[in-house]
Parts: sequence; structure tokens; C-alpha cells
Amino acid sequence: MTSTHANETRIEADPQLPTIRIVREFDAPPERVYRAWIEPELVSQWLGPKDIEMKIDVWDARTGGSYRYSALSEGKVVASFYGSFHELRPSSRLVQTFTYEGVPDGVQLETVLFEPIGAGRTRLSTLSLLDTVEARDAFIASGMERGVVEGFEQLDDLLATG
Repeated sequence: MTSTHANETRIEADPQLPTIRIVREFDAPPERVYRAWIEPELVSQWLGPKDIEMKIDVWDARTGGSYRYSALSEGKVVASFYGSFHELRPSSRLVQTFTYEGVPDGVQLETVLFEPIGAGRTRLSTLSLLDTVEARDAFIASGMERGVVEGFEQLDDLLATG
């Protein structure tokens, strides 16, 4: 799926592996993109679909820290997510778990890379590993693509404001 913004979001599912790879370029240096991923007041401004408000309940962005947030629609919680930060390397790498509270046995391991690509730009690559191909397919069918694409468009807007 291609966003209406200048940068395309690529979401790929390997047919043989329970993985999802997301690649997106941003018109900001890795330091700024990374900061938008780890500071809760910034994360809540861009994460998820445009019509959903993100409420951060816990956000301890450090190696060994944890997080929990809820998605709200018209003031009501429609989904909640939590995980642990396993490794944070400033402006280059983040490794975390991701769990949707509705499927507590479906823990994903996510690795996010922030790669400088010149002219103050960043290539963001995420690789999510799920337990099974079926779990991966269910996650994709849940509407995650819309949330990723619209969230990245909102991140574009946030990064453009400085």
C-alpha cells in the first residue's frame, strides 16, 4: 500500500516465515526519527490510525524497560498493547516485544533499525517475528496495515514540524 505522502510504506510477509517486514523512509535524520519512537509524548501523537487516540499508560524506554498503551475511539478503549524494551541503541536500533492484550499468547519480537541514507534522511526497517504463519496472517488481517501507513503519515507530519 502506498501512502498519500511522498514516501512509500512497504509491508512484506515472507510466505515461508512468520515474519512481517516494514520499510519506510523519512525526511528527517535518524536521531529525530528515533526520538519520535522513544519519547511517549511524541509516540502518542503519531502511533496508529488517524481516527484513533493513543493513551500511554506506561512508557519506560530503556533497555529492560516496559510499555503499555491503549487505543481510544470516541473516548472508549478499543484495544490495549504492552511489551518490553529489550535493547535501545540511540538513533540506530530498538528491540522490543509487542503484545495485543486481546491475544496474550501472541507475543511478537520486533527489531527496528534507523539507517541514515544521506541528506538528513532515514530508512526505517522493522522486522516482526511471530509464533506461526497463521498468527502473522491474523495480525495482518486485523487492520495493522492501515494503522502502520496512517501512523507513518502522522509521523511525517510530526517530523516536518521540527
